[in-house]
Amino acid sequence: MNDPVLEPQRPEQPTSFDALLANARQSLLEARNAHGYWEGELSSSALSTATAVCALEAHLCDCRSLDARIRETILDRIVRARRWLIENQNSDGGWGDTVKSMSNISTTLLVWGALSTLQGPEQARAAGGSQAVLGEVSGEVSGEVSGEVSRAEAWIEQAAGSLAPEDIARAVRARYGKDQTFSVPILMALASTRRLGESAKQGWKLVPQLPFELAAFPRSWFAAMKLPVVSYALPALIAIGLVRHRQAPSRNALARQIRNATTPRCLRVLESIQPQSGGFLEAIPLTSFVAIALIGAGFGGHRAVDQGIAFLLDTFRSDGSWAIDTHLATWVSTLSVNALSHSSGWQDRLGSGELSLKRWICEQQYTRVHPFTNAAPGGWSWTPLSGGVPDADDTPGAMLALRAYYDAPDSQGSPDAIERDEKLPKRALAGAVWLLDLQNRDGGIPTFCKGWGTLPFDRSNPDITAHAIRAWLAWFDLADANLQFRMRKSILRAMGFLKRRQRLDGSWVPLWFGNQYVRDEENPTYGTSRVLLAWLAATEAPWLMQSSKLEVHSRIAMAARWLVGAQQSDGSWTGSDRASLQDQHQSEPIEALGSLEETALAVEALADLCCRTSIGPGKFPCEPKLIEDCRKAVDVGVAWIARRTKHGTEFAPSPIGFYFAKLWYFEKHYPICYSVAALERVAVLERLEALVRLIQQMRDFE
Repeated sequence: MNDPVLEPQRPEQPTSFDALLANARQSLLEARNAHGYWEGELSSSALSTATAVCALEAHLCDCRSLDARIRETILDRIVRARRWLIENQNSDGGWGDTVKSMSNISTTLLVWGALSTLQGPEQARAAGGSQAVLGEVSGEVSGEVSGEVSRAEAWIEQAAGSLAPEDIARAVRARYGKDQTFSVPILMALASTRRLGESAKQGWKLVPQLPFELAAFPRSWFAAMKLPVVSYALPALIAIGLVRHRQAPSRNALARQIRNATTPRCLRVLESIQPQSGGFLEAIPLTSFVAIALIGAGFGGHRAVDQGIAFLLDTFRSDGSWAIDTHLATWVSTLSVNALSHSSGWQDRLGSGELSLKRWICEQQYTRVHPFTNAAPGGWSWTPLSGGVPDADDTPGAMLALRAYYDAPDSQGSPDAIERDEKLPKRALAGAVWLLDLQNRDGGIPTFCKGWGTLPFDRSNPDITAHAIRAWLAWFDLADANLQFRMRKSILRAMGFLKRRQRLDGSWVPLWFGNQYVRDEENPTYGTSRVLLAWLAATEAPWLMQSSKLEVHSRIAMAARWLVGAQQSDGSWTGSDRASLQDQHQSEPIEALGSLEETALAVEALADLCCRTSIGPGKFPCEPKLIEDCRKAVDVGVAWIARRTKHGTEFAPSPIGFYFAKLWYFEKHYPICYSVAALERVAVLERLEALVRLIQQMRDFE
């Protein structure tokens, strides 16, 4: 732990904070697209690029009747993608998911598979596409590529123990544990590129057989069947289960007959859940895995493959890479609205696009049963694109943004309002009901589907549960009596879940965001800062404060102490306190560890705590020493943000762990948005403190 008490480094000029906030706001507003909302920009991904290359090569080799123009396009994408992979190999020989990520076994193996063939594109042209095309970018095997592959193999040998297929499979399974959502697709891709041995049958034997035949059953049965993949991975379950069945059929005659009989039905299910864009979940890896598997199973001419390949070609980037997903436009847009809305007149800063942005957020709400997850109407996804799926993190984000619009002083009764404000509660409360119906028996909230199993995405988790609590509380006063009764019950259960999940040191560990420097790649800084906001929001509800079982003030104090103690001596935060860092990072300089995202998130939460205590100790009892430490931590954190962003003008993103910290990306928009949210909270705090001082001066004068 670092010193909990840090001397504030206040800006030298009295107006420097105002300039910092103004610059950051301007950076955020300028990040909007031509349509008035925020699209953001996801990092290029070696994992996505490798899987896309494998899918395109498999398609090129499988489909001999491709139009010449399309064939040339695919060859160009493969060549440029391989060049990008080679140029972005880490110095240790491996690959991380992003250009800022440390090497990991999954991505390194997938890139190794994508670089496996030694035939070049010129030979593939001559062969009419019947040969593999993943050779040297010039069309010849060169020493450079051989050297890169050798370095990758050395890294894999060190990480897995050897290049033996059994050791590789064991290393992949060890990374993901019981959850086969990623381990099986990775092994499937390696088997398809012969990286699990030249004997195809032996290689496929190392790929677990997924029970794809279960997809033929009614969707309502899935929870009881305890599928070995998370709820959103149904396409992978079908496609990869099918290719494993075709490549290495079971010795059990009955199992073979059942799988053969259900194949047509399962393929129809797969086709029915493929979005219009062709990209399952708008995710490049998932779409690539499905295409590779269907081609390997002998269904290369299936419509799902054609649409998936078209999606991959559409999402290719000019630098030769692919991102992990198309974009997170709905998520980053609602984050931006919520960040800006702490200040008065925030909607005026949006200019003429304010009303269209409000309408755009409203239009992203699902009003029909979702064909993919069978989710009821009422939720929001992370993207407006057809591959999105409603989830329990984006839905609260949208609900909070709509509340900000509803409370905006100039919005109510506006004669030219595009979305009449009386409709906002209807939309938001539909989202509240959607979240209520998603709640698990333990009181927590899963990501997509209730009760599918014990795998991470379907298990209750603190960060999403906290977000749902904040959204429920935000709209509680506008719910009718029956809905309020349901919300009270669910909020109490959710708060009880959070209490049980708080660690003894006061922190919470999230599902969605990891840190590559922390043991087990956890990120309690993210989790604690997000959950603390929910506990602080709970202090506004008397019926929650009256619950002695929740121990609201005690939980808040524990979380605040942890956040203050986790601050580094330079004023920044990383994923956790120093003692929780991985051994190899214990000696690294602090300036290499701190991130804008985590520092801003911590500052926002602590500033919110200070805002509530500044109103008066009687309304919010808390140890004066703790509040003093929190206030100093906020000041030092703001000073660090000012230095790191060059006073609000530059915002460098950091890698963030996605999918229980086993898949990594960074989002260009996060550090801007989170910094604005933090600075806006601090601005509110400073106004409250000025008001308190004024009142005290008036009392002294009297």
